[in-house]
Amino acid sequence: MKKSLKAISLALTVIMLSILVAACNSSNSSGKISVGIVLPTKDEERWVQDEQRFKDAIKDTKYKTEILFSQGSPAKEKENVETLINKGIKVLIICPPDGDAAAAAVEAARKEGIKVISYDRLITNTDAVDYYVTFDSVAVGAAQAQYLVDHAKGSGQPLYLYAGAASDNNAFLFFEGAWNVLQPKIADGTFKIANSSEAEALKDTVKLSRDQMSKIIGQVTTNWDANEAKNKAQTHLTAAGADQKGDVVILAPNDGTSRSIADVFATDSAVTSYVISGQDADKASVQYIIDGKQSMTVFKDVRTLVKDAMGMAVAILDGKTPETTGSYPNGAIDVKAKQTDVIVVEQSNVKQKLIDSGYYQASEFTGL
Repeated sequence: MKKSLKAISLALTVIMLSILVAACNSSNSSGKISVGIVLPTKDEERWVQDEQRFKDAIKDTKYKTEILFSQGSPAKEKENVETLINKGIKVLIICPPDGDAAAAAVEAARKEGIKVISYDRLITNTDAVDYYVTFDSVAVGAAQAQYLVDHAKGSGQPLYLYAGAASDNNAFLFFEGAWNVLQPKIADGTFKIANSSEAEALKDTVKLSRDQMSKIIGQVTTNWDANEAKNKAQTHLTAAGADQKGDVVILAPNDGTSRSIADVFATDSAVTSYVISGQDADKASVQYIIDGKQSMTVFKDVRTLVKDAMGMAVAILDGKTPETTGSYPNGAIDVKAKQTDVIVVEQSNVKQKLIDSGYYQASEFTGL
């Protein structure tokens, strides 16, 4: 009888220990973060879209992730990365507000053996970046500029240039692509630069150096900020003579700045028409395009970019080598990259490109 009780007691102890171990393992597996994602800000529609697309993509993987926002602050970004490191991540997907400043954050991740994927914006001047997932940023700028060229009227048409933030490597790539297309049309007199003495001084330079682009961007930067874009546009139009108005073309770097700039030009009675570029296919800008307030946007299908980034992360976690299609120099190394194509959207193809593709619902817009 005593032996029987001892056997039962031992069996119960084994069962209890098994339950506890299983519970601990379950708890560890459910709480473990494999992929950390750090996005630049929640204040722009583009990045809120990316957050949702990542959440949608995560559902289809066996790995857990956490998404944090840096709100434009490199210090907050580093804090976010440290938080994710402490949670045991194996892969970091990061889109920096400032490419240079992000180096310290990713170097901390590298020290812990974490693989780093630079997302949409390239982290610069560090070797602690393993991969880069991006849209073809030079092609984005070229597409914006080509639209302006295709809609040029006559000769000597005023051209207003605006750019993104000087701290963002993409701003240089966008501008490079745009300049490649615009410069011949500036040189032959189709366009006349209206708001940048630095660009005017370099109008005969076919290929701009980084320093030369810095001078122009420093003069026409919007810092990706709608209010700053509005203020600059107002300043430029106030200073502009009659020959710098009439039918104008405007290189705006993204949708948020494009809407602000367009609103300013639309209120100047001396501006008889404007053609303006954009980027990101923000909902608000899609409505502007439908309403004829914004001319075009470069649609970058975030679903594809997120899919590529998560595909890379899962390949790394599964012990495989991610697929790449090229590389980008970041000032320290050539970073292996995967590029995603971009699509020009204007009033005539909004429905086909954005509604029929399932990216947006028709009910989200009026006048389609």
